[in-house]
Amino acid sequence: MTKATIRGLSSGANQQGVRDYNERLILTTIQRGGAMPGSSLAKATGLSPQTISVILRALEAEGLVERGDPQRGHIGKPRVPMRLRPDGAYSVGLKLGRRNSDMVLTDLSGRILGHRNTRYAFPQPGPVLDFLERGLEELLTPLGADAARVAGIGVARPFEMWKWPDAIGAQPAELNAWADLDVSEEIGRFSDLPVIIENDATAACRAEHIYGRGKEFRDYAYFYIGSFIGGGIVLNHTVFEGASGNAGALGNLPAQSPAGQRGQLLDFASLYLLEDALVSKGEPRDLLWRDPQDWTDFETELGDWTRTAAHHLARAALTVTAIIDFEAVLIDGAFPEAVRARLVDTVHSEMQALDARGLIPPRIEAGSIGALAREKGAATAPIISRYLMDTHRGLNVA
Repeated sequence: MTKATIRGLSSGANQQGVRDYNERLILTTIQRGGAMPGSSLAKATGLSPQTISVILRALEAEGLVERGDPQRGHIGKPRVPMRLRPDGAYSVGLKLGRRNSDMVLTDLSGRILGHRNTRYAFPQPGPVLDFLERGLEELLTPLGADAARVAGIGVARPFEMWKWPDAIGAQPAELNAWADLDVSEEIGRFSDLPVIIENDATAACRAEHIYGRGKEFRDYAYFYIGSFIGGGIVLNHTVFEGASGNAGALGNLPAQSPAGQRGQLLDFASLYLLEDALVSKGEPRDLLWRDPQDWTDFETELGDWTRTAAHHLARAALTVTAIIDFEAVLIDGAFPEAVRARLVDTVHSEMQALDARGLIPPRIEAGSIGALAREKGAATAPIISRYLMDTHRGLNVA
């Protein structure tokens, strides 16, 4: 991907009193566009060279940016690109899933430095919080004094997961404990770090937008397929959360099977359906998660699931495009890259058979983050809150 394919951000302001905004703008511009000299930052942000110079010196002193190798071959003195300093900040991301929970430690560049996982039949607050408490100690202790640079804990969780006990395989009472649980308060019992909680599919969308192929598009819809399928929406370069943080709940779109069975998209294109198909053949329920990069041992069930999921994903993609003129629809999930590629190709083929009159069909593209997208996106939330632009807030107000 060239820098020409990365869409630009809005201009900054030179007035006094808005330095914090300008700092965020500069850090976000470097994050999205990569290392660049001050002259390029001035052009990209609309800030004066003097303002850029002052802010870069301050950010360098804070350890958030560092100098790259001088760029020679230009008229005048060599240009020195500034880049994010990976160890300038850290963050923790927890994905609270229906079959497992994962947590990661990331640096300012988004690189995953550590990963912990726990599996279960269904999630219960006590064991999940114990897992987080142990994981925090294991992941942060090696940082030593740099643990002070941890921006916070991001938690990605399904929206109202207690409303689907049958699909999870739990009794309603066993999941209802989550309904009234204040997760931030519970985490505060063993950690002083700021906590940000968001929808798991929104977190995955954010990871794709910041670290993956989202840089290529201004407006797009995003589907993430885990135990349940979910989604996200990006408008004007920004993950849009909506009034309650549940925008892009694409898994809840109405859907209907060729036989007339009605439900939601998640009833036809979620991985729990593949899991159920394997269980009906006598396989263990956790077979999908034993080797997340190799699903070649159950080709028949995988093929059936792929065709069904693609059938419904194609229709959902066209539906959301009728509402917002999306450039693209990105598809990712907690499955091997080969499965993702096959699913995307099948969705594209299904799209060709649909009546798209009056619409410009979106590009159907593969996401790039994969199985840890929700965890990585969750870890990004505290980084954004503390250092980067959060332009969706203004969009929401507007």
